[in-house]
Amino acid sequence: SLKSYENTQNASDTYLNRRTKSIYTPLELQFIEMKKQYKDAVLCVECGYKYRFFGEDAEIAAKELNIYCHLDHNFMTASIPSHRLFVHVRRLVAKGHKVGVIKQMETAALKAAGENKSSLFNRKLTALYTKSTLIGEDILFKQLDDSVDVDEVTTHVPDNYLLCVYENGENLRDKRKGDIVIGIMAIQPTTGEVIFDSFRDSASRSELESRVLRLQPVEIILPSRLSDQSEKLISSITSM
Repeated sequence: SLKSYENTQNASDTYLNRRTKSIYTPLELQFIEMKKQYKDAVLCVECGYKYRFFGEDAEIAAKELNIYCHLDHNFMTASIPSHRLFVHVRRLVAKGHKVGVIKQMETAALKAAGENKSSLFNRKLTALYTKSTLIGEDILFKQLDDSVDVDEVTTHVPDNYLLCVYENGENLRDKRKGDIVIGIMAIQPTTGEVIFDSFRDSASRSELESRVLRLQPVEIILPSRLSDQSEKLISSITSM
């Protein structure tokens, strides 16, 4: 029927690279689905004894890590050895990128002994790193071997805060004047330190400014709605 034919065509289009007119490999399709979920992250995908980058992520990795990038099937790709993963993750994060680590959920030995030995490895995101959340535990306790220099991976461990800002105008008159009640919470992932405060601020946002400048957060989490005065102040601070 026409409907079944259209469904077949739609399924075919899903697996076809319209630019190259070639079929996506199962690994490429798996990457496409994961990238839809984590569009703003550079994804490191575990493939055996190495981690691979695909597409724009590969080009970013090649530029920032000074590694080779080439076309493989439908995507540009680059790779790093597994034991160097967190050395390179740290470098990418230091350059301002959000980095996602996608690991194989099955070992090669177990997969070979199972009924699905010919199918694709099951993979999922196990960690998402940013400047405030890369605290070095994986590096120090899980990934070190004789070929990794301890000083290389422990240098420049982030020691600043992840700051969350929330605000509430108690009444319409205060909102019109620009006065507002602001709550902040700052977390130091490396030590577990937590700082929280609530205060009334004027339209100049001088109280908020003093706290942000004192804490010097490496990341700020903001609500979906923020007053114009607060947004202007935070934009000014972060742009510097």
